[in-house]
Amino acid sequence: MPQPLLEDVYKRSGIPTYTFVRPTEYQRLYVALRTKGRGLVVEGPSGIGKTTSIIKAIEELGTGSTVIKLSARKNEDRARIENLPNEKNFGTAIIDDFHRLNDQTKQAIADFMKTLADEDAENSKIVIVGINKAGDSLVSFAPDLNNRIDTIRFETNPIDKVIELITNGEGALKINLNTKEEIAREANGSFHIAQLLCYETCLAANILEAETEHNHVEISFDLVREKVFEDLGRQFYLAAREFATGPKLRREGRAPYLHILHWLAVGNEWTLDLVQAIRDNPEQRGSVGQVVDKGFLDSFLNGEHKDLFSEVLHFDNLTNTLSVEDPKFVYYIRNILWNKFARQVGYSSITFKTSYDFALSFAGSDRDVAEAIFEGLSVEELSVFYDKNEQARILAENVEDYLSPIYRTEAQFVVVLLGPEYPKRIWTKFESEQFKHRFGENSVIPIWFSYAPPSLFDETRKYGGIEYNRDKDLTEQANYIVDKLIQKIAEVRISANSEQ
Repeated sequence: MPQPLLEDVYKRSGIPTYTFVRPTEYQRLYVALRTKGRGLVVEGPSGIGKTTSIIKAIEELGTGSTVIKLSARKNEDRARIENLPNEKNFGTAIIDDFHRLNDQTKQAIADFMKTLADEDAENSKIVIVGINKAGDSLVSFAPDLNNRIDTIRFETNPIDKVIELITNGEGALKINLNTKEEIAREANGSFHIAQLLCYETCLAANILEAETEHNHVEISFDLVREKVFEDLGRQFYLAAREFATGPKLRREGRAPYLHILHWLAVGNEWTLDLVQAIRDNPEQRGSVGQVVDKGFLDSFLNGEHKDLFSEVLHFDNLTNTLSVEDPKFVYYIRNILWNKFARQVGYSSITFKTSYDFALSFAGSDRDVAEAIFEGLSVEELSVFYDKNEQARILAENVEDYLSPIYRTEAQFVVVLLGPEYPKRIWTKFESEQFKHRFGENSVIPIWFSYAPPSLFDETRKYGGIEYNRDKDLTEQANYIVDKLIQKIAEVRISANSEQ
């Protein structure tokens, strides 16, 4: 009998043989698979062993029923998936990468699963395999499906399961790895990453097949990790850089796409709930919230770099979650030196002392100007407090308590639109009380309107500002104001970086 080969023991793709380990949820999966007709959703991070466990459990069941393995990544498989509702007695159909299907197909599959469950179908069963929240996505197309399917979520594997995998491989190759515990910790619950690290460790130690006698392997894990990171860099650096840059590199902006990638890297899960992430990082709420709420992130991921991003990331705009498609990509970004990477991308600093770059203060009669300025600054990925954009957050809050700190300290600059109605309104009086002390701190930028009585704002003329003429083109003047504000914030960024 031939000796086991390294590539067959620590497998980097395909179904493992020597190193298969039953995950914690295996028994639930086994029972759910043998339940007739009832749909099953298996969700969790990529590389965690979902598909492998399903195949192994079906083999163990030994029902002899037909098993169809379909992937939404393949054109020919997508055609078969779309036709499934028209088929009968097809056995067990495993639909992998469900999140990649279009909404129409998802809807049809959801309705079909409901029918199969209601009929207790004997010879037809659908198993959906997807990244985190695949079940939520499915149920969103058929809310009453929730009680007709089983949803099993594969978490990251506990370290003892990862060590079991490594140990199985050691037994097959007749070796003992001195770095077993380090590999298990570094894998962070991913069987796939554990396989990769073990494979590279054995290569470095010249273990290409099973040893004739048991061998203790001494190798530097730091060298292995560096080699793996270097290899992954050739594969993933471009995708990481293009994502971090966003649609356009805006050096004076708040780098929202860079922050999103960083949050994904430092999180414990392989899926980033952007709504929760924004709550946890309020200093980035304006910039990141903008690219999510306005659909910029979705458009960016489906734009000119779609093919590059689709191999490593998936964004679900229904649940606002960003998930990793390839576990090697998340391992790569978790090992990035982020300060160095930010500089390589083009951002000299990603540290911000205030929640907003600008806060707009204006009377309602000048909202058209304020909105034009807000839109112009937001496109440049700057964080802007604009009341209309914050209405949902202000609901049920004490408005004075909510607004006061923004105008006092939480905005780098207050841009005040000094139109003729400004001194007459209650809220503008309140806002100006909060920021009036900041004139002496060079933090207030006045915009003087042509029809405003000069005497009202004489005091503000001591400070640099911009003239606005109601008789001239709004768009042209708003663009001019935006350009000047961008130049100002860029000067502040450069000055702050030079002092560090």
